[in-house]
Amino acid sequence: MDADWPLIGVRFALYATLSGLFGLSAFSLYGLKAGERADALALRPWLVGTGLLGLLFSGIALVLLAAAIAGAPPWPIDREAIGMLITGSATGTAWKARMVALIVAVIAALIAAGRTAPLGMVALAAGIALATLAWTGHGAMDEGATGWIHLLADILHLLAAGAWVGALLGLTLLVVRPAVRVDVAHLRLTHRALHGFGLVGTLVVGTIVVTGLVNGWLLVGAGNLPRLLTTLYGQLLLAKLVLFGAMLGLASLNRFRLTPAFERSIAAGDHRAALGALRRSLAIEASCAVTILALVAWLGMLEPPATAM
Repeated sequence: MDADWPLIGVRFALYATLSGLFGLSAFSLYGLKAGERADALALRPWLVGTGLLGLLFSGIALVLLAAAIAGAPPWPIDREAIGMLITGSATGTAWKARMVALIVAVIAALIAAGRTAPLGMVALAAGIALATLAWTGHGAMDEGATGWIHLLADILHLLAAGAWVGALLGLTLLVVRPAVRVDVAHLRLTHRALHGFGLVGTLVVGTIVVTGLVNGWLLVGAGNLPRLLTTLYGQLLLAKLVLFGAMLGLASLNRFRLTPAFERSIAAGDHRAALGALRRSLAIEASCAVTILALVAWLGMLEPPATAM
């Protein structure tokens, strides 16, 4: 099957923006105090911006998907095909739920200003929006009990991955703050956020591993493991696993070496080298995460080995 690059591109954009919206709002809740969120992260522009982008990319994705199903070009827009997709499929229902959730998230983000209750609404609505992406991939292809297991695994996988991606965004915003605005209070806040995500990250990684194994069993199957290197799907999946392993290694480095070294550097009054090491590590980890999202967007357009004829 020829790659549908526009649809792959917009799928990647949706994964990135919705993961950022959900993960950043959640990170702000558990990693920062109410009075710190707006100043430390300039939270409102990021949340409103990712929410609006999510609405835009969702609209584009609907047009492209309807065109692909109808076997027609995306322009001029086929209103009949879009109407059938929205009203006659689970994917259309999920799309409508996503649009409502994103509108709620944007409104709550405009109100939030760092306050816990509106920010919690942003995280909840963003989580719903992110979860709806499960209906655009392989998670919605099975029926019966297997279908529900697959769909639940996909949803949990999306939410855990989004929590990690959004936390990386939040931590990066903290460590790249201009030097003129970095004081001891901000450094201590940054260390506390890094330490806090280290604890949450354990749950995130565990969820990703367990749900990844479930998805691997359903999409690949033990009997198809030897064929992974000979198929495009398998090669992309292996590349994703290698990058995930690299992220695990970097996360462990941050938690057990760089974050403690950063704490010691704050106490010693000389944080530049330790902060620089954290910036480099987070930049590499974030690059791995972005590449994984791109691979996932591509994998969702390919036929997995378990369903190949």
